[in-house]
Amino acid sequence: MNDYRITVSKEHLVFASGHFITYGGGMCETLHGHNYRAGVSLAGETDENALVFDFVLLKREMETIIGPLDHRMLLPTGNPLLEIRTADGEVDVRHGERRYLFPEQDVVILPIPNTTAEMLASWILDRLAGRLSDRGATGLHEIEVEVEESFGQSAFCRRRLEF
Repeated sequence: MNDYRITVSKEHLVFASGHFITYGGGMCETLHGHNYRAGVSLAGETDENALVFDFVLLKREMETIIGPLDHRMLLPTGNPLLEIRTADGEVDVRHGERRYLFPEQDVVILPIPNTTAEMLASWILDRLAGRLSDRGATGLHEIEVEVEESFGQSAFCRRRLEF
């Protein structure tokens, strides 16, 4: 049996977002942003049309997932070093003595422990796997998502699938 893999290039899947990362010991990066690029690979069997999955549909699914991240501040809810409160159309973020205040419409709050490229890849993968399952995708064995935060600096998240 042959093993097939398709990839949707990160050149087509871009989003610009602000973030900061906290580290043990109370350290916190300064606020900054990246022009992220994402990529995805699917491995599996071919269907009756000799496709692992339709490239156009895969690209659309990825665009649907990453689109809301574009031109937003990304904040993690699972970070015990951050206190995040939303009220009156604002998001108030505290880390030690630091305080950030953002307009709520400019923020995406993600259920991850830190806004690292690794965790963004995992978050994207979770959503994509769910969307593929909802679409009734079959014959897929593996999914891998790449998030590049700067040229030559990427993180990957890979998972076995049983579709």
